[in-house]
Amino acid sequence: FTTRAVLVAPVRLAPKSLASSGIRGRSVESRPPLPPFTAETAALKARAAEDAWNTRNAEKVSLAYTVDTKWRNRSEFINGRELVCDFLTRKWRRELDYRLIKEVWAYTDDRIAVRYVYEYRDDSTNYFRACGNENWCFDEYGLMKERHASVNDIPITEGERLFRWPLGPRPDDHPGLTDLGL
Repeated sequence: FTTRAVLVAPVRLAPKSLASSGIRGRSVESRPPLPPFTAETAALKARAAEDAWNTRNAEKVSLAYTVDTKWRNRSEFINGRELVCDFLTRKWRRELDYRLIKEVWAYTDDRIAVRYVYEYRDDSTNYFRACGNENWCFDEYGLMKERHASVNDIPITEGERLFRWPLGPRPDDHPGLTDLGL
């Protein structure tokens, strides 16, 4: 299932009857597509996340998460959007020439599971391919409130790299994980 997503800027929702959510009297960010997800909207959400992460802009990427988001990334536990931003900043300082592809594995009303692969090099020009799975849970505004990630790094040579597009979002004509046999 290949669908090209456009990175959607946050939408500000006007204050409304938000008493049940504890957000009375202020606007709320929204990140479409919103739950409940379909096959198409789950794919759009995954591609938007992929495109955002490929920018390596930690501050902008962190805005897709709730202020009190809860993460597990490998063996690290992260609570809150601010700490997510710090984590991503550290990550992209050490994972150079980062290129990522995500693919939906499963979805339900407010949850999406993706598998992903990214390639990077360290500051000694050692190349790696990281293969992982993420489980995501979203709030009603499309912000991610939970992210659970498991990932393994595999050393590769420069010649074994498969992700060679210019830094930034993956081009529309670049194959996805299934097409690459990953």
